[in-house]
Amino acid sequence: MEKRVFLAIFLSFLVLAAYQAYFAPTSPPPGAVETVPPAASATTTPASTPPAAAPTADVPTPVSTAAPIVADTAARDIVVETDTVRAVFSTAGGTLRSWKLKRYLEGDAPLELVPVEIPDTFPRPFTLSTNDPAISKTLATALFKPSAEGLSLGPSPGTLTFEYRDESGLNARKTFELQPEGKAYVLKVQASIDLAGASRPVTLAWGPGLGLGYSPDGSSNRYPVRAVQHRDGDVEYLKPADLEEQGRYEGQLLFAGVEDHYFLATVLPGTERVAVEYRPVTLPVPNNPAGVTRTFVSFNVGVPGSFSQRFFLGPKDFDILRDVEPQLVRAIDFGMFAALVVPLLLALKWINGFVHNYGWSIVVLTILINLVIFPLRHRSMVSMRKMQALQPEVKSIQDRYAKYKITDPERQKMNQEMMALYKQKGVNPASGCVPMLLSLPVLFAFYAMLSVAIELRGAPFMGWIHDLSLHDPLYITPVLMGLTQFLQMRMTPTTADPVQARMFMMMPIIFMVTSLWFPAGLVLYWFVSNLLAIGQQLLTNRIIGAPAAPPVRPAVAKVKKPGNGGGGKS
Repeated sequence: MEKRVFLAIFLSFLVLAAYQAYFAPTSPPPGAVETVPPAASATTTPASTPPAAAPTADVPTPVSTAAPIVADTAARDIVVETDTVRAVFSTAGGTLRSWKLKRYLEGDAPLELVPVEIPDTFPRPFTLSTNDPAISKTLATALFKPSAEGLSLGPSPGTLTFEYRDESGLNARKTFELQPEGKAYVLKVQASIDLAGASRPVTLAWGPGLGLGYSPDGSSNRYPVRAVQHRDGDVEYLKPADLEEQGRYEGQLLFAGVEDHYFLATVLPGTERVAVEYRPVTLPVPNNPAGVTRTFVSFNVGVPGSFSQRFFLGPKDFDILRDVEPQLVRAIDFGMFAALVVPLLLALKWINGFVHNYGWSIVVLTILINLVIFPLRHRSMVSMRKMQALQPEVKSIQDRYAKYKITDPERQKMNQEMMALYKQKGVNPASGCVPMLLSLPVLFAFYAMLSVAIELRGAPFMGWIHDLSLHDPLYITPVLMGLTQFLQMRMTPTTADPVQARMFMMMPIIFMVTSLWFPAGLVLYWFVSNLLAIGQQLLTNRIIGAPAAPPVRPAVAKVKKPGNGGGGKS
């Protein structure tokens, strides 16, 4: 049983290491971005017809040459400042040019969510369009009149309106309400289009998103942009390749948009039916002579009449998302261990509210987890000690049946005798494996949490560890983890034979090598767990006494058969 469990743990970590090395999505730096095959023209150009719901059969209107009645005199920027965001709108099209998050940095500057250096053939965020290409073209180039020259809001809500009207009867209006209901990263957008008093369907385009499309610092802990949506009770993560097969979705979507590793731009239709269209976009990396590319996802959202929707443009922080919409937390891809990751993350954030350092918070949380499993681990150690004491008798039983093949029915008697021995001595052979099996999902859950939780992004610990979501730059904690793992295994009672025991002692070295590129927070948890396990083993030895020396088995004299060399006959 022990051998199978150790083998399972070993194989699990090999799988984890292989996933990290070969399958975990990465974002290479500009000089080493993986070249993406040129996409089909349908995926590299913006949609010529926006996905407006329930399009009408109106005859296309010629390109308008009507003189503007309500418009701005020139294209210019309107800056809106809040405590958390610096937004820059343009009167050209009434679009969003920049959305910078003040509390999240890329290098030394606030992080930009709106991609830069995008060709003019692509729409900018909140480009207004309808089911008539001529009207859409007019609106895309129109100079909208703003309601203010700029806003400085602090934590308060505020409204910015853009309006355009011309002599042809075309009337378009967009209103941006920032921080509605005090929600920092929420933008409520209202838009309407009418021609001579007749309302038109409205589509708003976000355009290519999100961010840079690559990691300028070369870190590999961020995955490329994907589409994400909540449809029919399930959350779907759609890679660019998936969108080539199907990119249009209609119906009730609780949320729909694009995401990268730590940030999200999504519309929140709630119970309203909308049409959303995604398209993969492949563009060159700016200022890169090698001609390598970056991949975005463009999305549009349309409704049959006037538009009134909330957008979330911000970090995938669990508490922030939950405050906006409880189901929006599912946009964070915690993977198969989500049921464990969420409680761990909430506990870690609660502890950090007192400790104010996520590294020490991990240490405290590790201690609490080990206190919970302390009784199980104690019973496991006692059981393994009893199993170790029984090994001579177990070996004697195994020797008696060694001449039988595994398929021989007589081998069943060996198992029956061993189970009878365990029962007689009050030993459960499986009890020694329970703590190991319990701790393994927690370890994987920590890995998932530290890989995707923005709370750990850029979180320092001490000294040389400046980001717990990245690997230890000096590899000190992996080495300490390997040493403590080796010491723990040396102290743990084992029922394996000497050859197997020597093989098991190689596992700490393998674990140490595979953990070199794991997040520093994960290795910290592992290292502290090892220290606590060593301490508990010493305490258990003090309570139940040191293990007894194994009895020396007497040598069995070989008996010569009669007739095989001297002395057999008289």
